[in-house]
Amino acid sequence: MDTPYKALSPDRVLTILEGEGYALDAQLMALNSYENRVYQVGQSDGPPLIAKFYRPGRWSDEALQEEHDFTLELAERDIPAVVPLANDAGETLRISVEGLRFALYPRIAGRAPDLEDDEALAVLGRLLGRIHAVGALKPFKHRPALTVARFGYDSRDFLLETGQLPYSVENAYETLSADLLALIEERFTACAPETLRLHGDCHLGNLLWQDGVAHFVDFDDARQGPAVQDLWLFTSGDAAEQGPQLGKLLAGYERFHAFDRRTLTLLEPLRTLRILHHAAWIGRRWEDPAFPRAFPDYGTDRYWSQHILTLREQLAALHGPLPEVP
Repeated sequence: MDTPYKALSPDRVLTILEGEGYALDAQLMALNSYENRVYQVGQSDGPPLIAKFYRPGRWSDEALQEEHDFTLELAERDIPAVVPLANDAGETLRISVEGLRFALYPRIAGRAPDLEDDEALAVLGRLLGRIHAVGALKPFKHRPALTVARFGYDSRDFLLETGQLPYSVENAYETLSADLLALIEERFTACAPETLRLHGDCHLGNLLWQDGVAHFVDFDDARQGPAVQDLWLFTSGDAAEQGPQLGKLLAGYERFHAFDRRTLTLLEPLRTLRILHHAAWIGRRWEDPAFPRAFPDYGTDRYWSQHILTLREQLAALHGPLPEVP
């Protein structure tokens, strides 16, 4: 099977990096990444490098450069985002002879923050406020926005039109997803949120906590969207539990950037859009051998039955109370 990374063997990775002028010690370790291919590569005369090879066809060169430029803007303001290394020509987006686009990063050590620690939430809130203050200075021109159409309706259409769903759940999915998207669209229309440049994928795997400082990594999903998108993934539990968590985050956030608290009505809509998008994303990437290995239950009756159950829970959450933020 012809796959996006067919030519990217370990030997080829080392050869490409040596061609960039790095002296390597031949130690290479693949890191956890589905969309791209990411490796830790040892240097014979320095600390290891992180090499990220971008999925062909996913982003334009201009969109990838916007990601890099955004992280560089943050670093220039002493915001701890991990930025790509430039070559001698000052370029951060590199291209191999076979046309593979890639970037090199310093390795940053760290662990995931403890979200049950109030001080950790306050630190994250302050950091996100600073990131969004920069993100609001100008919009992305080449990266897409987080919209109900792109994450919701496009995902639904893909699953229904490509035969991903077993017959036993197709009608239930069609009806339930339509009801969810109608509610979500109502919330977005009523709220009419302003958008800014976001990290876009603020889960714990994209945070490295070191000595009380959180470093954001992997801005690959950076896009235009409402600020609350970068906050809700740090919350958990029901509305009663989310309220105090959001209070700690926003206490730090609002020191550096204004937050429209009306957009807290988008917490569950955004969570639902992520669930809808994730199921379609796996289906779109199924010909990549990494996906069947990572999601072996995908496509089974068990997977889709659980997916339907999750969506029903989200429908209940959309009709439920909103978090009360102190």
